[in-house]
Amino acid sequence: MSARPVILVTGADLAPQALALLEGFDVVYAGKAPQEADLVALCQRHDPVAIIVRYGRIPAAVMDAAPALRVVSKHGSGTDTIDRQAAQERGIEVRAAAGANAAAVAEQALALLLACAKSVVQLDSRMHAGHWDKATHKSVELRGRTIGLVGLGAIGQRFARMCHAMDMKVIGHDPFAQDVPAVVRRVDLDTIWRESDAISLHCPLTAGNRGLVNAQTLAACRRGLLLVNTARGGLVDEQALLDAVRSGQVAAAGLDSFATEPMTAPHPFQGHPNIVLSPHIGGVTHDAYVAMGVGAARNVLAVLQPQAA
Repeated sequence: MSARPVILVTGADLAPQALALLEGFDVVYAGKAPQEADLVALCQRHDPVAIIVRYGRIPAAVMDAAPALRVVSKHGSGTDTIDRQAAQERGIEVRAAAGANAAAVAEQALALLLACAKSVVQLDSRMHAGHWDKATHKSVELRGRTIGLVGLGAIGQRFARMCHAMDMKVIGHDPFAQDVPAVVRRVDLDTIWRESDAISLHCPLTAGNRGLVNAQTLAACRRGLLLVNTARGGLVDEQALLDAVRSGQVAAAGLDSFATEPMTAPHPFQGHPNIVLSPHIGGVTHDAYVAMGVGAARNVLAVLQPQAA
């Protein structure tokens, strides 16, 4: 075991700017795809005082393997992969680098929204196959359309301003958000389903909102809905969404997160012309990588060295 306190990173690397903040600690990496057994073994070997979570889950078994553990710090904003109740019961703090990847994820949401509205992927494929569909294709104009946002945290608020800049009407639902931009009209969920031409998800996954987008809520939406999800795959009932796309109730969906990740092939979404897919990379930019790493490191220090933070 190291003479210095250990921080375990559930990934293969950490931004140099983050490592500079953690120079008083030994940093141990778990690799690109750590499984629970790997993390338990590393915790038993090194007894870390902190875990910075990039990939994988942190259940109670991992916490119990590290008696010195004081903080689990998410390299990003979503903490649904961490057993928060188990952490609370053990006196372990859970922190998130909230807002560190807001610009990156909001930009990915906008890219997916535009790809859906303008049939970017389908038209590109047709052009490469030698077709010229100008006489038969019509895209969706977003100006004047209503975008419904579920979740108005740092990402949702940034995306709201982007949509407003395109002259979209922005409505949003988030019972916990504060200081929401004036461009957003706050509404209840029923209004989101009823009034939106497009819906974008920006909320954390909880026990209470799993399957939030389902057959019932999709049926309540306007026909021809555009759906974007850059949040968590568990928010969407994937079979219900697939059925809605096939029926035309949902005209197109742009998805960056999925119920099971990595997506296992074959998956029903694969090959569908009206579903645009990306491999949960909304927050994966160089700038966000640095910001999330620095944010996670600072959250560790805020717990371990509060006098210096």
